[in-house]
Amino acid sequence: MAQSNASSRTAANGLGVEVEFTRVFDAPRRLVFQVWTDPKHVAQWWGPHGFTNPRCEWDARTGGAIHVDMRGPDGRIYPMTGRFQEIVEPERLVFTSSALDEAGNSLFEVETTVTFSEKGGKTTLTMHARVVKSSVGAMQYIQGMDAGWTQSLERLEAYVAKAAKQGKL
Repeated sequence: MAQSNASSRTAANGLGVEVEFTRVFDAPRRLVFQVWTDPKHVAQWWGPHGFTNPRCEWDARTGGAIHVDMRGPDGRIYPMTGRFQEIVEPERLVFTSSALDEAGNSLFEVETTVTFSEKGGKTTLTMHARVVKSSVGAMQYIQGMDAGWTQSLERLEAYVAKAAKQGKL
């Protein structure tokens, strides 16, 4: 079972919006890192509750591309793209991601840093996401960033717990 602690800060214009989460997983760092870097695993937990990922291309290497199409419970597709800036296995991931509008234009860009540390067979994951670019009309999506990440990390917790218990990774 994971222990959670979350906090967020918000700026009115969208830029400067930051969220930070810390989770402790009862699983080794190697496993938690793998679940963040293997697209077949990412597809199982990425996105808020009720979302699926019919497209999950996740090239977890420095310079590698990200393409994820999240499908909401109503069937609507929410595409995103990004790029990995830094990978230090199994300690750190840094990537940028952009939510796209219907025309494929970036609504906003987020830089995300995820760190993994292990102590006593448990992994502490710290994730920090910061909006670095924003377009007109993006604030409605940015305001949901805290809730979206909270739900994604809840899904990650459940996925890691199940995988660790079943020895599937």
